[in-house]
Amino acid sequence: MEHHSGAIDKTGTSIQPGKLFIGGVSWETTEDTLRQHFGKYGALTDAALMKDKYTGQPRGFGFVTFADATAIDRVLDETHTLDGRSVEVKRAIPREKTAPGGGSRLKKIFVGGLAPTVTEQDFRHYFEEFGKITDAVVMIDRDTQRSRGFGFITFEEE
Repeated sequence: MEHHSGAIDKTGTSIQPGKLFIGGVSWETTEDTLRQHFGKYGALTDAALMKDKYTGQPRGFGFVTFADATAIDRVLDETHTLDGRSVEVKRAIPREKTAPGGGSRLKKIFVGGLAPTVTEQDFRHYFEEFGKITDAVVMIDRDTQRSRGFGFITFEEE
């Protein structure tokens, strides 16, 4: 039986001890690369790179889960480079299964699976019906200047 401490982050959302989000991952990075790099900090129970369900192409992010949740503090204290690219590492926040009308209390949301043609203006316009937006960012690859297929929307209120 799996035991979770039920930790709560500052937004009031439960977090999964030992699980980290790895963002900005190169499309050349493999799950073995993730395991090799993050395995230096402790035993991993999982390493996964997210792929587009239709094309099978990498989506530029993944997750690693440590057997011992205390290992993540060491990981978060350092910067990380995989396949020549600096990656963003932060605690993973699980998708919440909420009742109808419920939802998480986050102002900034991650949106993945964006078509390569989506502009920041399109992105902002689509989400305006859900509330006043203070920021809309489509992440762009530094090298190719093309969309990385995900972005972030920040709302004025929760």
